[in-house]
Amino acid sequence: MKYILFAASLAAVLAIAGVSHAAPIYSNNFEVDTTASWTVNGGPADEAANFFYDYTAAGIPLAPNSTAGDKRGLNLQANVASGIFGGFSVSPTGVSAGPKTKLSFDWWGNFNGPFPGGGSGSTQLSTFGILTNGTSVQWPGGAQSSVWFASTLDGNSASDWRAYSSGPGASSYVDASSVYAAGAVAGNRNSSNAYYSGLGLNTAPAAQLLLFPQQSGTTLVGSAGMEWHQVVIESDSTNVTWKVDGLLIATVPITGLTTSGSNVFFGHSDSNAGSSTDVNDVNLLFTLIDNVVVVPEPSSLVLCLATVLGAMASRRRW
Repeated sequence: MKYILFAASLAAVLAIAGVSHAAPIYSNNFEVDTTASWTVNGGPADEAANFFYDYTAAGIPLAPNSTAGDKRGLNLQANVASGIFGGFSVSPTGVSAGPKTKLSFDWWGNFNGPFPGGGSGSTQLSTFGILTNGTSVQWPGGAQSSVWFASTLDGNSASDWRAYSSGPGASSYVDASSVYAAGAVAGNRNSSNAYYSGLGLNTAPAAQLLLFPQQSGTTLVGSAGMEWHQVVIESDSTNVTWKVDGLLIATVPITGLTTSGSNVFFGHSDSNAGSSTDVNDVNLLFTLIDNVVVVPEPSSLVLCLATVLGAMASRRRW
């Protein structure tokens, strides 16, 4: 009888652990206007955030994790007109996922053509991260208090795939850093590195090309823009990993870092001071996010209880 009770208890604990792992504490597909539930943390340049953006109006196809009929996402733009090197970030207000968390979302980086070189001001960054307080702006030129990642839209930078934290030297992890999965070699952040060869070589969606004929050509091998990607950023209290379409891009050790909270953020940054002079830049130069899901890992209490019950089972067998 005791064994039956133990087995039932253990099954219940494991079920709780499974629910804790799988149940999101925050999700958003942006099909309802949730502007009021977001905190916008502005940087030194002008910026724009649209939390109810109809991306089909820009000719962009349905995101990978969207269902038929969905058409909205989060649109982010920076340095539209101010001519100042800058960026900004947005966070869902009040979200606290804990030190162990998994952030997943669909990401599209749109930039103005023609490709592959891009039009005026096309080298900009999509940014996203975790372990932030949600009220401090996170961008390349600011104080870092989270672990986050970025990619250029057009692949035309010397560092197209980037990792950031508050670690030694702060700001971004430099070229040849071992945090990048491409290997601790020169050029491991550049789109031209063979590690990223499965990405890029995209054309503008036919509907966007019809609307904006300048969107002609093909993007660079290894670049991120003009394509939907499925992104996962995950912390296990030891490392934070960043994967794009299942490809590991970077692993940042957490030990020794100063992080400010357990919220998540999305952002956009210009990599240069000058604003784009393209008359269509507001329609073509942006970060697009959809289908955000934040999942905490199982609580330590549940795991400890499972360990205790496991020990009880071991003693019972003997």
